Amino acid sequence: MDFRQIQDLIKMVNKSNIGELSIEEKDFRITIRQKEDKVVTVASAPVHAHQVIASAPPVLDSVPTQSSTAPAAKTDNLITINSPMIGTFYRKSGPDKPQFVEVGDDVNPGKVVCIIEAMKLFNEIESEVAGRIVKILVEDASPVEFDQPLFLVEPA
Repeated sequence: MDFRQIQDLIKMVNKSNIGELSIEEKDFRITIRQKEDKVVTVASAPVHAHQVIASAPPVLDSVPTQSSTAPAAKTDNLITINSPMIGTFYRKSGPDKPQFVEVGDDVNPGKVVCIIEAMKLFNEIESEVAGRIVKILVEDASPVEFDQPLFLVEPA
């Protein structure tokens, strides 16, 4: 089972009344449980190895933001770039590398805006819109939820 299929399963459980979904293949088992407050817990492990359980972090009501020197923009016309998966958010590809985007930077479809690490895989997240980064909503190296807002973009 590949990562995209797992993401699709999580989306399906989130949007349905299913309380728990378990799938078992040759050497892979995944269980997705939905709590009443819509937090998804994923537990997966190879059948022949010890079990590893990864819990989705709690949704944060207020997330610290990066300071901005750009003037404040109206929020009614902003587009949100959301996390396509659960994982750890990184603003740059390595400790000695520059950040992918800063507040005020222009982005186009296909431009990498961050990396999300999930299950020891680093996934480049690309912008799907053209515009200017107005606000970065997540701190570097912070856990993120599926569909959590990461960036606010003023469309071009």
